[in-house]
Amino acid sequence: MSLTVKILLAAALILSIGVPFGAFISGEKTKGRYKKALCLNMVMFFGTLIGTTLLMGMGNTALAAEETAVAAAAGSSTGLGYIAAALATGLSCVGGGIAVSSAASAALGAISEDGSILGKSLIFVGLAEGVCLYGLIISFMILGQL
Repeated sequence: MSLTVKILLAAALILSIGVPFGAFISGEKTKGRYKKALCLNMVMFFGTLIGTTLLMGMGNTALAAEETAVAAAAGSSTGLGYIAAALATGLSCVGGGIAVSSAASAALGAISEDGSILGKSLIFVGLAEGVCLYGLIISFMILGQL
């Protein structure tokens, strides 16, 4: 990607943040300014997304063909290893999030009734968070074998 394309992309991203914020600040204190800022935000976001897609699609096809050949020579086992590492981390974090949500809400309810059980309840919340760490360790082990 050339330098001018990178500069244009950076300017578009800055404008997609600044223009809706400016519309929100400059508007009257009514519900209309929220709608106007939301519409501008959507237009700027999807405009930047479409523009980036078009700019990325006009890349050098010879370079893409060379990268594809190198990736095919490396084999699909590397790609499957990355997928396995992503799944190990992602699914363990989803499970850990579900466990923390139920354990933390129960812990907060118990602490609000009796403040002396704070230590015991933190242990259960920490055990639920440990599931995420185990998934991360497994993904590091998978990536170490690639």
